[in-house]
Amino acid sequence: MQNSAEYFCAYCGESNVLFVDLSAGNYQSYIEDCQVCCRPNVLYIQIDEETLELTVDSEYVG
Repeated sequence: MQNSAEYFCAYCGESNVLFVDLSAGNYQSYIEDCQVCCRPNVLYIQIDEETLELTVDSEYVG
């Protein structure tokens, strides 16, 4: 099962959309390149168990 979420690039501040695999757990983190500036962001994804609401935080790699 997948769902989409939005995050803002830690480098350029632009909005990005990503697809989150809900079956991968309620707490996920991985690196994804910004769709605008192509710089890598560390993404921290939290999924609310009851509402399936996604929270995504991003930070610089390094």
